[in-house]
Amino acid sequence: MATNFDDRLIELLKKDNRFVDEENDSLIRNEIINSALKGDRNLFALLVDDNEIRNTFFDHINNHLIFNVNKFINFIHDKNFLSNSYTRFKNQIGLTIDGKFLNERGEVSLVWPFKDCVLEAGMTKEDQKRDEIFFNEILAKDEIDRLFDEKVFTNFTKISTKGEEKLEAFSRNKNNIIKDNLLIKGNNLLALHSLKKQFIGKIKLIYIDPPYNTQGSADTFTYNNTFNHSTWLTFMKNRIEIAKKLLREDGIFALSIDDVELYYIGALLDELFGRENKIGVICIRHHPRGRTQSNFLSTVHEYCLFYAKNINHVKENFCFEADNEEEIISFIRSREDATPEMRPTQYYPIYYDPITKEITLEKKGKDSIMILPENRNGKRTWQLVKESLLDELEQKKIIVKKEKGEYQVYRKVVRENTNKAKTIWVDAKYDANHHGTELLKKLFDGEKLFSYPKSLYTIIDILKLTTSEDDIILDFFAGSGTTGHATLALNKEDGGNRQFILVEQLNEHIDVCKRRLQIVLREDEKQKTLDNYNREVYFITMDLKKYNEKAISRIQVSNSLKELLNIWDEMCNKYFLNYNVSIRKFNENKNDFESLKLSDQKKILVDMLNKNQLYVNYSEMNDVQFKIEVEDKNLNNDFYGEK
Repeated sequence: MATNFDDRLIELLKKDNRFVDEENDSLIRNEIINSALKGDRNLFALLVDDNEIRNTFFDHINNHLIFNVNKFINFIHDKNFLSNSYTRFKNQIGLTIDGKFLNERGEVSLVWPFKDCVLEAGMTKEDQKRDEIFFNEILAKDEIDRLFDEKVFTNFTKISTKGEEKLEAFSRNKNNIIKDNLLIKGNNLLALHSLKKQFIGKIKLIYIDPPYNTQGSADTFTYNNTFNHSTWLTFMKNRIEIAKKLLREDGIFALSIDDVELYYIGALLDELFGRENKIGVICIRHHPRGRTQSNFLSTVHEYCLFYAKNINHVKENFCFEADNEEEIISFIRSREDATPEMRPTQYYPIYYDPITKEITLEKKGKDSIMILPENRNGKRTWQLVKESLLDELEQKKIIVKKEKGEYQVYRKVVRENTNKAKTIWVDAKYDANHHGTELLKKLFDGEKLFSYPKSLYTIIDILKLTTSEDDIILDFFAGSGTTGHATLALNKEDGGNRQFILVEQLNEHIDVCKRRLQIVLREDEKQKTLDNYNREVYFITMDLKKYNEKAISRIQVSNSLKELLNIWDEMCNKYFLNYNVSIRKFNENKNDFESLKLSDQKKILVDMLNKNQLYVNYSEMNDVQFKIEVEDKNLNNDFYGEK
């Protein structure tokens, strides 16, 4: 039986399996806190079993026990409670921040994935379990200095059907807005803030296919897997907040998601855009065969949520283009009020000559047959008065047919087919396997470089509903580049000049995007048929210029303590450390650092780097320590309009 207060509390909490991580027999802090916030009776029953614990967390009022939820949560959050060797070392060198709720801290979530990890839209290969982790870091507002300043770009390349060449300058339209297609490599939160000077209020459509946050370990992040819930919401909130500012007043925001976070992301979007700006939700059958790995129901669908920046300015009526249809209908009016007594001017004979096929209002010749507007309901009326019928006859819109021995009069009408988009899309073209995975494999000669991309036609149809020919489209979770491909395909189809901006962080995904878009450009060059599509089509690739991010990349791929200690020495001499990092304290406690797991050692070193200096700030471009080439300086000035 434990005698220490902390140990006794831990022992009690471990009696509830919900609070225990069975893999390492440790308590799950978030589960305990969530239960406390919900007023969980089972939690209370555990806590009152121990007199000292009961007296600590419950107040006695009028012979009743009142749970002091804030006191309990603060204790659970305390940096010394539930601390493991990793946490204790963070405490020793002063890296721990007291826990507070999201709305108290104004948190920002940053993510740095392993350089060699292929992100598979929430799916991993069934026969392969990965141990890679993604570094998540939550930064409080008071830690942020110049994190959101515009960054320096580098590695500018123009890619067209002619191949790759150095970029000479950006192209601009008559309104001085950059009109080039862009593929940007780097942290998407920081890339969005780097776009704000040039593109704020200029983007017509933002479409994203973000991490879906499906089940997994709460302490790691794989593209759409294993973010803990609150961190995922923070991650999404930070990006959507700045993305909204980039939209035009008539701009539209579209987001794909599945049911795991549907309600939560919907509530977040209601908050950020306003419920009055919600356009609607489309359910898309993207996996007709169903997912066999689902625990209960076999999932065949996902969702796309649409919000307006200002719904009063949205011009789109969410209709697909469709040809008007000609329909032949009875010329007899069938409504209850269609009687000779009520509409006497519409009750009259029509004459038809079966030999000459002539239709008249007067009998002409012995073969003319008189037809009256009568049916099984008795006497009715024609749809039009005589004067209007004459116009229809002149336009040859009235026809007569003999049916079951009787002559019937019909009218040709043109029905305007608006083809308004439905809220459920079940067409086979939305199948992500056939028109996503297999389409991509076909482009790459059978090579599978990306798992579970969206159907190309899903994105094309979203673009058709929300954009016009000169609009700018932004996707800051570019993945395999489907949005860029769809933009080029729709431009080819309707002769438009839509522009895409794609942002992606992983090397593998950037490579897939580049190759895919190059292939599409080459195929389009071979098949050009529209006269107004004979313009040059290309895209520009550019990277955020790394600084502390270089150190993080090296930390991520390190395989030994020796490598990490060498990086630590470089960090002390070359990179920017957090203001609260004491090199002396770290070195004094180096033995404790060396006893940690390799993954925890990596986390510690990443925590010590100043996140305001991940990439080089544009305002510091001329600082000699960053070694920015003259060509890059000129292109950055061109991009930011500072020539």
